[in-house]
Amino acid sequence: MDDAADGTAGGGLPDWRARFAEEARAERPDLATLCLLIGAVADPGLGQAGIDEAQIELDRLAGLLPFRPAGPRSWAAALGELLGARCGFEGTPGDYQRLDSSLLPAVLKRRRGLPILLSVVWLEVARRAGAPVYGVALPGHFVVAFGEPGGQVLADPFNGGRLLTGTDAELLVAGATGEGLDASMLRAADPLDIVLRVLNNIRAWAAARPERSDVQLWAVELALLLPAHPARLRYERARLLVERGDFLGGARELEAYADVVQAVEPSSAEAIRGRARAARARLN
Repeated sequence: MDDAADGTAGGGLPDWRARFAEEARAERPDLATLCLLIGAVADPGLGQAGIDEAQIELDRLAGLLPFRPAGPRSWAAALGELLGARCGFEGTPGDYQRLDSSLLPAVLKRRRGLPILLSVVWLEVARRAGAPVYGVALPGHFVVAFGEPGGQVLADPFNGGRLLTGTDAELLVAGATGEGLDASMLRAADPLDIVLRVLNNIRAWAAARPERSDVQLWAVELALLLPAHPARLRYERARLLVERGDFLGGARELEAYADVVQAVEPSSAEAIRGRARAARARLN
């Protein structure tokens, strides 16, 4: 069996990126697995044992729910009591300054994280317990919903599971965008869209810290492994390669991206090819 077939890299080490790509292209991608694989790429010391430990913790938390609630509001209240009140999962403004707030294994241990990662914990625990649950990607603040669209009950894991009224949701959207709440914002978020949003958060964290371009690079590279991703990420990867000293690799990526945009933006394509030439010139 070759390395690609068994999910290992040369030397027998797990190839987390290959596993991420395989899971992302599965018929039904598993949200928890993808988020845990992001954690494994971020922390090489996590290993398969760390991934297994996180999955066991999600199972354990689901097993702590004492009964099967009768309706959406009861489910939301039960998860809020367990994860918010008893276990202390919540977020603080300071969590936005930490990379581990976007990494599921760390969030499970610290019980702190960004809204979207805390929502992933809620989604995975609730799903294991049989709840009718899905994620809601409100602009700037991810939440969870119980029940069916149109009659759903919204909960905010970042605030310990506080139940949200329609007015609360409108205020969250207005605070993030200055615009009103649209019904389309309450649709169930696709797992791969959730993963892309997690990776976007990591990219944004690293972009504000030039010394962590390594983090920005692997986040971009994982996003590029998703079946659907913004084409602009190819340019971002090329730029990062050049910044990190891989002038030839970056130049090749710039030229490939220029070919992609040539048909719709020929002037932009030529400017990108100019950057590729400049990158190659830095080898002289």
